[in-house]
Amino acid sequence: MKTIEAPLKQKMDVLRGNSYFNELESSVLKDLAKHTRLVEYQRGDTIIWEDDPCEGLFIIYQGSAKIFRASNQGRQYIVRILQEGDSFAEVPAFDEGVSPVNVEALEICQIWIIDKIKLHQLIEEHPTFAKKVLINFGNVLRGMVRATSEMAFYQVTHRLARLINAELPKDKAPQWTQEQLAARLGTVREVVARSLKELERSGAISMQERRIHIANREIFEQWIAPS
Repeated sequence: MKTIEAPLKQKMDVLRGNSYFNELESSVLKDLAKHTRLVEYQRGDTIIWEDDPCEGLFIIYQGSAKIFRASNQGRQYIVRILQEGDSFAEVPAFDEGVSPVNVEALEICQIWIIDKIKLHQLIEEHPTFAKKVLINFGNVLRGMVRATSEMAFYQVTHRLARLINAELPKDKAPQWTQEQLAARLGTVREVVARSLKELERSGAISMQERRIHIANREIFEQWIAPS
């Protein structure tokens, strides 16, 4: 991890482009930018450890990272894949508690970190910003409820199909390992392997050079439709 020097204007532009801060006046952004720094992480670096305090709000400038939880046996459940422009660590940044998750760099990442003390001042002084924080927390909660519901009500094959459908707009032919898919779905590699075979046998998908392709959209839609 290393800190990268960045001009004040660049920091203000980044803040202005983020949905949390895009309605703040330039004078407020300028002050906030003075409490924002750019940090670079290498692939495999842990950006945040579960149960550790957090120094602020993080925004990915370049690269990608994963939010995950790990069991005592070392199994991972990937909560979310972060891309450029995504913010994270809102919970510990705003509630002053420890981080509920781990975050790891999937490649070289440059990340903006906004000091949490300054964020708390913004909440007290700017109701519009405070409202955005509440809205985001609501969206996160809704996402967690959806994820929990899917794990409770859908078999792994259906959840796998829904994951493929959600990710295809980002990458027309995703090249995931079975271990990565298992971590996203909260299961094990062997179950994912059986589910991929089931989707393939049904004619919904095809596998070409370890990449997933939709072979028949109509059949595929039957797998992702609510049962």
